[in-house]
Amino acid sequence: MFRRSAPSPESPSAPKEERQGFFGRLRARLNRGNSWLTYDLTDLFRGRRIDAQILEELESRLLLADVGVEATGHILAGLQKRVARNELEDVSALIAALRAAIVEILAPCARPLVIDPARAPFVILVVGVNGSGKTTSIGKMARRFTEQGHSVLLAAGDTFRAAAMEQLHVWAERSGAEFAAQQAGADPGAVVFDALQSARSRGTDILLADTAGRLHSQSHLMEELKKVKRVIQRVDPTAPHEVLLVLDANQGQNALSQAIQFHEAVGVTGLVLTKLDGTAKGGIVIAIARRLGLPIRFIGIGEQPEDFGEFDAEAFATALVEGPRS
Repeated sequence: MFRRSAPSPESPSAPKEERQGFFGRLRARLNRGNSWLTYDLTDLFRGRRIDAQILEELESRLLLADVGVEATGHILAGLQKRVARNELEDVSALIAALRAAIVEILAPCARPLVIDPARAPFVILVVGVNGSGKTTSIGKMARRFTEQGHSVLLAAGDTFRAAAMEQLHVWAERSGAEFAAQQAGADPGAVVFDALQSARSRGTDILLADTAGRLHSQSHLMEELKKVKRVIQRVDPTAPHEVLLVLDANQGQNALSQAIQFHEAVGVTGLVLTKLDGTAKGGIVIAIARRLGLPIRFIGIGEQPEDFGEFDAEAFATALVEGPRS
């Protein structure tokens, strides 16, 4: 089945306005209530010089936010050195230094996805565990790409869940993307192979290929992913040009395990972190950045298409450390 959908009547927002709106929502939603890292820290230790008790409190908060032992140790070691050199006199200075330390870890990973027109169709293989938000993320990417003027084909490679194909078809209609699918239970490799052949013959700019969710510990299903990748390379030896791993931020340290094992299996080239509006533990982003250094292409902070945007290290660190604007 190969369908072309009509473009959505929605018009894209101005890039600057969209960016400002997204980061405003990020700051409001990443830490709901009193869950940001430095909540009430200034009040608790007002007027005090930085000492071991303050640093221990900060360490506990970093660990509770899922920053992880390794990244937390790295951040605290740097802060302790600055305290020893009398560079941080009070909690306000400590908070500023914490934010800078987090930006230092995240900045190398804040690399937007660049579509190379010389590689059309630019093949993006999207992988992840069940419930991570793969299909929704594909739909939101399709909307972004079509608004940027690209022609897009969505390939329904999740053939085991009929609802996934239906959901992807709805996103194709919303975004004006083309849609390719076969019957439920079809071989995923065959679906993606046929879609790629169609994309080449039609001169499509981008192929976004969905895959069935699978636990990173299910070796036979990880082998199936490797097979899909090999099938793609029969058509284009340079493809897939991007292997995007979608991670649910609510998974905490388990998301780091997923990233490690998917990367080992299929060579992840970029990350999409979803559901950051549903967690008080956005620190997992720091843990993943520190451990793997993989590009973080997009983050999701809600259900709507506009709640999906490119990752910005400065904005994320500010939201995580300082919380919503008062």
